[in-house]
Formats: sequence, structure tokens, C-alpha cells
Amino acid sequence: MAIPHAKSGDMVSIDLDLSKPVTELSRTLVRDEHIEIFTLGVAAGSHMQEHRAAGRLSLHCLAGEVRLHCHGKLHHLQPGQLVYLQDGEPHSVEGVQTAVLLLTLVLNRK
Repeated sequence: MAIPHAKSGDMVSIDLDLSKPVTELSRTLVRDEHIEIFTLGVAAGSHMQEHRAAGRLSLHCLAGEVRLHCHGKLHHLQPGQLVYLQDGEPHSVEGVQTAVLLLTLVLNRK
């Protein structure tokens, strides 16, 4: 069964209940031809290996705290802070506290 995604004009609620398992906090909100918007739950103490996104990306911390390694720097993202990464920029993420990130990915699909 396909997971429904928001369409143009739909309102979306974002779950910030950090007492839930992070898998329940991760959800694709919008998937369209050139954009994906999703929440990513990050567990405290977890580590996402360095990787590259297939497009430009913004990471906006909504709750909790993560460390973001990119451009040779270490950023501590806390609620209300956002980082923009160019297409294919290598980065990694570590959970300092259980966190929810809002990711907006502008895809390179033709």
C-alpha cells in the first residue's frame, strides 16, 4: 500500500513527541517531481555515516540536538537552526539528544 504524501495546498502536522521511537518520527511529507520534504528522527548517540544527497538540501532542527559534520566544520544544530548544503556535499549526522530534523531536498531529476 502506498504511503500518502501531501499535495499542493495540503496542511501537514509534524510529530515532535520525542518520547516516541525515532522510526515513528521519520516520515516523508511531500514527494513531487523535484522536491522531497521529510522529517528524520535521530536517536541520541546514533551516527549516520558520511554520505551525499542527490540534490540541494536544507536541514532544519525542530527538536533535540544533533552534530552535523560538513565543509570540514562541526555544527551543533538545535531547535530553530538550519543549514543549507549544496548538491552532493558530503555530510554526516550524530544525535546528541533525540532529535527531529526537517529535510527539504531539491532533486536533480530531469
